[in-house]
Amino acid sequence: MSMVDELERLAALRASGALNEDEFLRAKAALIEAPNRQHEKAPGLARVVRVDRLRRSVADRWIGGVCGGIGTLTGTESWIWRLLFALGLLVGGIGGVLYMLMWILVPSENDLN
Repeated sequence: MSMVDELERLAALRASGALNEDEFLRAKAALIEAPNRQHEKAPGLARVVRVDRLRRSVADRWIGGVCGGIGTLTGTESWIWRLLFALGLLVGGIGGVLYMLMWILVPSENDLN
């Protein structure tokens, strides 16, 4: 059912007396907020990721803070990103090249101002 159908169903329930005004307003608010919360519940990279918010981490860093920053942005653990970059380093060195480029190009959390 679409949101319009759901809202019409709630209005019909209110009109028939099955829902009082307070129950109707709470159900309507929950229905309207549900699509806004769907992206928050999506795991890992399925969420909408805003790349412009990418910053190198100051607190979660081993070398340059790149993996900590990506982990914070995507909502995943930073050790997963460290493992992926290490595997990329073993496969032709692309992991090392990408890490160095991100270390140079991605601003630090301290550079927000």
